[in-house]
Amino acid sequence: MAPAASTKTTVQIIQPVSTRRRVIMGITFLVFAAITLLVFLPNTASDLTTSFGLTPGGLKRGAVDNWVVNSQLTLILISIVTVLLGIYQLVRGFGKRTNAILGLVALMFVFAFLTYAAKGKSVNIGGLISSSLSLAVPIILGAYSGILCERSGIINIGIEGMMLMGALVGALVGSVTKSPWVGLLGSIVSGMLLALVLAWLSIKYKINQIITGTVINIFGTGMTSFISAKFMQTNEALNNTPMFTRVPIPLLADIPFIGPILFNNNLFIYGTILVAIVLQVALFSTRWGLRLRAVGEHPKAADTLGINVIKTRYMGTLLGGMVAGFAGGYFTLGSVGRFDEMMSAGKGFIGLAAMIFGNWNPIGAFGAGMLFGFADAFGSKLSILGSVVPPQFMAMLPYIITMIVLAGLIGKGHAPAAEGTPYEKE
Repeated sequence: MAPAASTKTTVQIIQPVSTRRRVIMGITFLVFAAITLLVFLPNTASDLTTSFGLTPGGLKRGAVDNWVVNSQLTLILISIVTVLLGIYQLVRGFGKRTNAILGLVALMFVFAFLTYAAKGKSVNIGGLISSSLSLAVPIILGAYSGILCERSGIINIGIEGMMLMGALVGALVGSVTKSPWVGLLGSIVSGMLLALVLAWLSIKYKINQIITGTVINIFGTGMTSFISAKFMQTNEALNNTPMFTRVPIPLLADIPFIGPILFNNNLFIYGTILVAIVLQVALFSTRWGLRLRAVGEHPKAADTLGINVIKTRYMGTLLGGMVAGFAGGYFTLGSVGRFDEMMSAGKGFIGLAAMIFGNWNPIGAFGAGMLFGFADAFGSKLSILGSVVPPQFMAMLPYIITMIVLAGLIGKGHAPAAEGTPYEKE
């Protein structure tokens, strides 16, 4: 009888949570539909059209004609579909597919908003997505750095300092050698050296990892600002950084719509996509990844099975530092072409938010980083369109969504159990 009673108790605990989440999600879908019906639709005349550009500006390979839609009809169709999805979610629920449906509803709402904001005008969706990807690169790479470190059990909040140092060293070395490749190598090495300091203090001396990361951020900010002001601002030859240019991939760059966005970019965007795939496979489909995750979850059990916990944590942290240095190199070698003080602008910290949003999963972190990048690009687009919605509101949206996620609405994250806990071999 005991097992039956235990099962019954479990059902009583889980069922209300599942029902509450189903209802909240259903209401959320209906709120999106209501905004579209009550705000967007009444202010859209039936004869207006919206033109969507599908190719980023300045690119001809893979170019396609603009997509023109009737603004009012599009809003009506989106409203109907959203209402039906909301009713189904309230009545039965989509189960494990709820998050995917939420993403679909959010995309439809964004499309509805663009249709409304650009009625009678034109908006370049291809350029918007391309800008989102470019703005998301340092955030996504910062999230990868955090994943590698925290999956091994080391909390790394020093990503911002590693990025800044990578940006400065990449600019300085690239300017001196006139080679972006040598500059990139300098960026990666500088990030790795700061990660070595983090690992050394956290693993060998068991210093609080939050404090250690904070020290790295302070050091990175102070040192880069000093070197920039003392040498690079007074000698332009030291701050004239060669950049990686666009390299279209043959055949793939000619694919309509997708080609110009994904396959006609510079090294950093290709690298970000490649690292996402490699890291996802390495973490969840290889023995190396299993050992790394085991060290971050149950280091004593991993040690019992013969895994070198200390070595594995050093390896994960150093790899994370290399990725952070690569992210820093993007600012100077892939985006601006020179170093400016504090140019990372908090992207390392936003990368940590993307890591949590993505549930310590590379693909999830990629999607979360794209959301942050899209918010930045979308805010700029709203300013150009002259929308009444303040662009600052769109910049707030990813952070609001992150707080909702962390509150458990979309699903609780599962941080590595042993992260931040020094390991002492018995």
